[in-house]
Amino acid sequence: MLRFACTGSRPEPHAAGPALRLDLRVDDGTGRRVHTVALRVQIRIDPRPRRYTSGETARLTDLFGEPDRWGDTLTPLQLATVPVLTPAFTGSVTVPVTVPLTYDLDVAAARYLHGLDVGEIPLLLLFSGTLFYAGDTGVQVGPVPWQEEAHHRLPVAVWRAAMDEHFPGAGWVRLRRGTLDRLAAFRSANTLPTWDDAVERLLKEADRG
Repeated sequence: MLRFACTGSRPEPHAAGPALRLDLRVDDGTGRRVHTVALRVQIRIDPRPRRYTSGETARLTDLFGEPDRWGDTLTPLQLATVPVLTPAFTGSVTVPVTVPLTYDLDVAAARYLHGLDVGEIPLLLLFSGTLFYAGDTGVQVGPVPWQEEAHHRLPVAVWRAAMDEHFPGAGWVRLRRGTLDRLAAFRSANTLPTWDDAVERLLKEADRG
């Protein structure tokens, strides 16, 4: 029987976009030679076991509703589903799991992560796939037990460091093409050097109005 544990996490420095690297330990207690395990790892955020600061609560109201409803609305959020292929092993092996991230705030998981200040992010890892191992008559094939799972408390600081590798001190907002064209025209008409300056000018004008 296979068992899984997530033993560590850190930013993935060599990815083309923001990404995490999770250390996944796979244990097999049968003593057999495992040729490989072809895994499909589903990573979810479970927001329920965590305490939230007043600032975090205010930012997450848009996602989960008013706090008095959080007992019903704090449900797991899909973060990613990634394939993992282990090398051959006997007993146990630890393999890296690269988890791609997005700063698209239209994605629920990104909005949740962006709303956090400190502490840890409870992750739930679910597994499916195929096990290839040495049997009496050659290579045997079996399913990865679907009921196995692993938990990991990802530090918010690790997620933020992964994002800062590609978006240092910044975020990302998706706009419709027409809105972007209007913003570009406003920026050009006011000779503003950056998009940030254009949005800041509009916010100041809205405050005065």
